[in-house]
Amino acid sequence: MNYLLPYPPSSSAMAQGHVIPAKAGIQAAVPRYQKIAIFPLLAALLTLAGCSLAPTYQPPQVDTPAAFKEAPAEGQWKTAEPAENIPRGEWWKAFADPTLDDLESRAAAANLDLKAGAARLAQARALQQNARSALFPQIGVGAGPTRQRPSPASQGLAADAETSISTLWRAQGTVAYEADLFGRVSSGVDAAKATTEQREALFHSLQLAIQADVAQAYFSLRELDALSALYADTVKLREQSTRLFQRRFDEGDISELELARSRTELASARSEALGIARQRAVAEHSLAILLGQAPAAFTLPPLPLSRVSLQVPAGLPSALLERRPDIAAAERAMAAANARIGTARAAFFPRLSLTGALGYESNELGDLFKWSSRAFVMGPLVGTLLSLPIFDGGARQAGVDQAHAVYAEEAANYQQTVLRAFKEVEDNLAHLRLLGDQTQAQDDAVGSARRAARLSQIQYREGSVSHLNVIDAERSVLQQERVAVQLDAERARATVNLIRAIGGGWGTPDAS
Repeated sequence: MNYLLPYPPSSSAMAQGHVIPAKAGIQAAVPRYQKIAIFPLLAALLTLAGCSLAPTYQPPQVDTPAAFKEAPAEGQWKTAEPAENIPRGEWWKAFADPTLDDLESRAAAANLDLKAGAARLAQARALQQNARSALFPQIGVGAGPTRQRPSPASQGLAADAETSISTLWRAQGTVAYEADLFGRVSSGVDAAKATTEQREALFHSLQLAIQADVAQAYFSLRELDALSALYADTVKLREQSTRLFQRRFDEGDISELELARSRTELASARSEALGIARQRAVAEHSLAILLGQAPAAFTLPPLPLSRVSLQVPAGLPSALLERRPDIAAAERAMAAANARIGTARAAFFPRLSLTGALGYESNELGDLFKWSSRAFVMGPLVGTLLSLPIFDGGARQAGVDQAHAVYAEEAANYQQTVLRAFKEVEDNLAHLRLLGDQTQAQDDAVGSARRAARLSQIQYREGSVSHLNVIDAERSVLQQERVAVQLDAERARATVNLIRAIGGGWGTPDAS
């Protein structure tokens, strides 16, 4: 079937008010036509609208062990499958600490980094909608005058002929549509969708990071509270000891050397206590920022750290690794890069843009909306219906090469993210396993140090040892108790790190 395709009307023809009657052929309005058999061509091109030039997306394989090295032998792990959308739940409630629960809720509501992440996610969703809009026709309306003087040549007149100035009023609706040939538009939509999903995963990663940061900051504060209480007791004991030594010195029972040593130990304990107070103030300020508050508006009452009894099961199913949002984000970035390869390849093929306008045009404003003033235009007013660059100096090939290189980079990043995830789980499993043994050994060391201090006190009262032995024994008790508190805090933080490494929580998906 043959169709008449008009050339775009000249500005002079439009200025003179040439219109196309509703039931008349196109030949009644435009004096020149090109008769082309375009239906088979357009049909063939539109058939390609569903074709995509993006490579088949296949994430690269990552060699992962069947079981963790640091996990018990009975802990079996299956091959990972994407499951980032599985809800993680409020994993921190496993610590059974109401104060921590409250802090996590406040951080979720007011943390400014989290609000910024939510805004970035909203931007990505808006960009996805913007890309998706290219799949649909763009329709608009407009009205306004055009005032012009056509050239004599455009009217077929002599070069020195006079032409008159005219005003052409228009009121019309317009439509524009780019056919999705070779998947150029849909590849862009796929890339935008994958980018949005990447942003969602990054937002979840940020949520998990902030939750873990709050828990770790909280346990660090409690560690400093425990150390502060420890040094407060030590200062009291050394104050009592110094007063006793002062009285004995005044009575002439001991030398000034022993009194000076006692005063040294007291001043040292006070200095250490002040240093811990300084560290606690800074840690409290950091926690306030995580909660979205000014440091001056936040105070956490002192509460010494208790030993964390939470036991994260070592034989976790590998589905927990599938829930890590950073892995999901890396995979979606790779999918977006793959889709953009299709967009870059489509630049080598024709581009079909369909446009049209329907409305009224007249030389007089009062005649604008008369039936005889109706007019329409089909086809681009500027440019061509079907376009294909022939020579671009290698620009399109460079675009394809760049898209492939970006995909290769994202694939390497994805593989590295997976390997790093396994390392983090291995590290924290090792920390918890060895910290359990180390804590038990440290408890024995604390008990032995206390026993030695008691014996040294007895021997000093009996006169068999000097007071220097007592000071050394008490110093050893303080040191061993301080290490025990630090190990308890390290164990709590390692537990939080393990939960973060496995993506948050370790129950079944339905439980979270």
